[in-house]
Amino acid sequence: MTTHHIDNINVTAFDEMPTPEEIHTRLPLSEKAAKTVTHGRHLLRNILDRKDHRLFVVVGPCSIHDPVAGLDYARRLKKLSEEVGDTLQLIMRVYFEKPRTTVGWKGYINDPFMDDSFRIDIGMAKAREFLLQVAEIGMPTGTEALDPNAPQYYGDLITWTAIGARTTESQTHREMSSGLSTPVGFKNGTSGDLSVAVNAILSASKPHSFLGLTNQGRVAVVRTKGNGYGHIVLRGGDGRPNYDTVSVAMVEQALDKAKLPHNIVVDCSHANSFKKPELQPLVMADIVNQVRLGNKSLLGVMIESNIEAGNQSIPADLSQLKYGCSVTDGCVDWATTEKMIREAAILLRDVLPERLS
Repeated sequence: MTTHHIDNINVTAFDEMPTPEEIHTRLPLSEKAAKTVTHGRHLLRNILDRKDHRLFVVVGPCSIHDPVAGLDYARRLKKLSEEVGDTLQLIMRVYFEKPRTTVGWKGYINDPFMDDSFRIDIGMAKAREFLLQVAEIGMPTGTEALDPNAPQYYGDLITWTAIGARTTESQTHREMSSGLSTPVGFKNGTSGDLSVAVNAILSASKPHSFLGLTNQGRVAVVRTKGNGYGHIVLRGGDGRPNYDTVSVAMVEQALDKAKLPHNIVVDCSHANSFKKPELQPLVMADIVNQVRLGNKSLLGVMIESNIEAGNQSIPADLSQLKYGCSVTDGCVDWATTEKMIREAAILLRDVLPERLS
């Protein structure tokens, strides 16, 4: 009996994807890249466990669309990380998937040619290739996990994972996070609600069983042991910031109630800067000041940064794209990024070691 009249009514095609194993074989993990990832995860866990006094900084473009400019940025960031590494652990923000409130460019994996051709098969390979190149530079990376199948393709190259404000409440993403090999930052809801992030941390810390994908491309029941390195990321909500001292104290109370460690990261972008990238340095300065005044819960920050400031629309003629400028959210430029990070390192260099005493 055929079911075409009742099944997949709104599906126009099934285009086969290469399996994770096939892409891993084509783009294998190098020894140098593996060392970058392993070392980066180890350092990050030590920060979250209070064995390392440093602050971690996830900094980079809102999204990757040009791998040439992306690698240019990675090399600059690597040089800066060597300069401030005694105080700040830098992690390059490498976002390939962009969740959309309605419609828009969905990112480098979904549409690598930025022409609505949606060659996800090519985009996935290009994403892995880019991560390999960044890891071989020696720069650890952080990304947002949006598609639950994507980590099978490039999760071995990621040091830190974010779960976005739109998906923190999703059972699928909490289950996936319970099996990820990285520490995971859960953002508060777009409304500013903290409870969804706290509940997500609790959920992801427990074992789960769910449908997933094997490296061989087969659907399987994935069984996890739970991820003990979940933490909260404050990104503001409902158009209002939530990084001030009162908001941070409320988060600490919520974490206490849930019997969770006081591990808090602040996203300098989004509602915390009223979606004005030029305000990110003020947010960063406030966080640095809170740490200098004795706060011990603030362990990390996120910054949306690129080579050039602001953002741009995607033109019909892609040759007209401005080099090193975001095509999604606006960013601070490289000069501002250097200034933010250097100033933070200077102000915190003698303060952070005292937090472990």
